[in-house]
Amino acid sequence: MATFKHIRSKNADYGAAEQYLTSRHDEFTMKPTLDKNGRLIPRNDYRISSLNCGGEDFAIACMRSNLKYGKNQKREDVKSHHYIISFDPRDAPDNGLTVERTQQLGEQFCREHFPGHQALVCTHPDGHNHSGNIHVHIVINSLRIEEVPLLPYMERPADTREGCKHRCTDAAMEYFKTEVMEMCHREMSLRNIFNELRNSPLSSSGCMGTA
Repeated sequence: MATFKHIRSKNADYGAAEQYLTSRHDEFTMKPTLDKNGRLIPRNDYRISSLNCGGEDFAIACMRSNLKYGKNQKREDVKSHHYIISFDPRDAPDNGLTVERTQQLGEQFCREHFPGHQALVCTHPDGHNHSGNIHVHIVINSLRIEEVPLLPYMERPADTREGCKHRCTDAAMEYFKTEVMEMCHREMSLRNIFNELRNSPLSSSGCMGTA
């Protein structure tokens, strides 16, 4: 199973999100870890991709869109939303969950639930205190750059419109958590079917044709 978290950010530096996702940080202070020359130390292992950025860097794409639509220009504006899906540490050894598969699930979740938003999707193989829980970060620009269909968690026509902003309501969080649970159940079902097929006599005996 998995947990689902949400963090709003008013930080206008979109590059800070990618910096956090790709660099080491102190587990307790959350400050970046620096080498002896004062430079950021990259994380040992991660997968990262950007969506809806038109081939540009995430930070540049977000700032360009914000200027185009005149949004996220005030200090008090929520600039981005950070969602985290954290899987149980047992999902890797017991259910065969991998970093690569988690990255695919994160990208799929982002496309399905945050269409029209510029996004970063980044998977880390380990959580705090080396707990071993694979988790995926989804960071979206709060601004929507394309009109999208009305999704179940959306409450107003503006929630679908180009140039409007994403809203994470209590109802939306409950919906996202339910969707994460459904995703986990689907993955477990597929994994069980795969294991049954792999362990069945037919899978090892092969198939003989007739002339």
